[in-house]
Amino acid sequence: RTAQTIPETYPAVLEALRMLGDGHSSYQIAGGGTLSVPTRTCVSSGAPTPTVPLNVGYVRVGSFGGSGSAATAFAESIQQAIRAQDRADLIGWIVDLRGNGGGNMWPMIAGLGPILGETLLGHFVHPTGTIDAWRYQNGASTLNGIDLVRVAAPYTLINPGSRVAVLVDNGVASSGEATFIAFRGRPATRSFGASTCGASTANQGFGLSNGATLILTTSLMADRA
Repeated sequence: RTAQTIPETYPAVLEALRMLGDGHSSYQIAGGGTLSVPTRTCVSSGAPTPTVPLNVGYVRVGSFGGSGSAATAFAESIQQAIRAQDRADLIGWIVDLRGNGGGNMWPMIAGLGPILGETLLGHFVHPTGTIDAWRYQNGASTLNGIDLVRVAAPYTLINPGSRVAVLVDNGVASSGEATFIAFRGRPATRSFGASTCGASTANQGFGLSNGATLILTTSLMADRA
């Protein structure tokens, strides 16, 4: 109450974030820096790339926070990796999400679309009960039918119903967890590893008059069912 400058309000901002208790909301300071109150520890296992048999495809998807053309390029690089390995004699795929701390889920979903398949993948559930659906279709990740990231020449697997093993660890968080959730309910799919971080919530940015941004958790993630 005695604050005379914006930085002097930071203790109150931190207290508000602590009271929210979601561990995912934050305050992005104008000019750089972040105020947040973590409620969990998310640590990647640091496990190396596994030795993969010749008849198994392997794709690793790490954190990515870009947008625009960079997001499209990221999605296309994943599809290109899938295209380069796909063969008629593959018995399945390993999708390695270990250490994926999040960022932007949409290029991840668009990139893995050939393996995920063209279908409903998950939802955002809002406090009001409103539900938004996300899918992969026609080479794009979509939210309520609106394209968010689209690859120019989408690839289709030779064996679209291939078995899939998804690798996860405690370093998988936020958009990394959304990508993991997209595989829940996919036929012939299993996951291996450790529990993910638990930041499976969606955030929204609110710009403030001083150039700062309040990042608030506004919905929960849910799988396709």
